[in-house]
Amino acid sequence: MKRGADITIITGHFGSGKTELCINLALEAAMETERVAVADLDIVNPYYRARDARAMFLDKGIELIAPAERLAAADLPIVPGDLGRVIYDPSYNLIVDAGGDKDGAMALGQFYNDWKELKPEVLFILNANRPYVSTLEGAMDTLKKIEKASRLKITGIINNSNVGNETTMEDVTKGLQLSSALCDQLGIPLLYTVVPRHLATEAVDIETASRVKVISRYLKLPWEM
Repeated sequence: MKRGADITIITGHFGSGKTELCINLALEAAMETERVAVADLDIVNPYYRARDARAMFLDKGIELIAPAERLAAADLPIVPGDLGRVIYDPSYNLIVDAGGDKDGAMALGQFYNDWKELKPEVLFILNANRPYVSTLEGAMDTLKKIEKASRLKITGIINNSNVGNETTMEDVTKGLQLSSALCDQLGIPLLYTVVPRHLATEAVDIETASRVKVISRYLKLPWEM
């Protein structure tokens, strides 16, 4: 196996919260690692893209690999050409924000020969409050389609069940039940449950069932500005 960057690929259904998690992971990594990069491969969603955090990444010394700023809002299948430079550099901690569903995961397939040699961590983010993945059958189908489109195997599942600022512990717990069932069905480990900062105190009640990661929200939709 070739030695390259420490790579984490974030995948999931449209609206699962991949980008917000990527931002939080990158900020955490930047406190421990000198060279951190976020690759924005989301060619599907016009909102909540990692490239929207460009200024914050620059301030924290995090490298953003994304289409040029003049194309930041373009809904085009543009994959940054300099991603290959980082993939094989072992000094980097690379976090990849893939697009939602199988269509978004197709961008990952372009780097299949690189990924397969470097054995990245490939995580499936489950938001049980999103349509279609709110059932075990729908979640399994989405995960399998992402694996097929990307030609990568999911190595871990993360429960990120939320409804934005209105998220309650009931939403989180419902998602934990579904995520656990999905893990049991597929034999894939549940890595942790994500909770928004306003639920940090209440989240202690689920720590016996799942490790908990508290995250902050950095991106807002246009009508929330």
